[in-house]
Amino acid sequence: MPKRLLHGVVVSDKSDKTVVVRVERRFTHPLFKKTVRRTKNYKAHDENNAYKVGDLVAIEESRPISRSKSWVVVKAEVAGDQ
Repeated sequence: MPKRLLHGVVVSDKSDKTVVVRVERRFTHPLFKKTVRRTKNYKAHDENNAYKVGDLVAIEESRPISRSKSWVVVKAEVAGDQ
């Protein structure tokens, strides 16, 4: 089974070796047929503390690293790379 890959923006880098990434998903509402945006925050492992607030990153599912952290930052994205 392949690992999930999500794209988002770093919203916090205060923790050591951890960044919080906001991932936005868009879908059409089943009744109103209007596009709806939902966001969710994921804690991701950042081994070298390389990513800062505002960076576009890709995160990948991994084994649980801590109680709330089971994602790893794979790479930084360029603004038009999604």
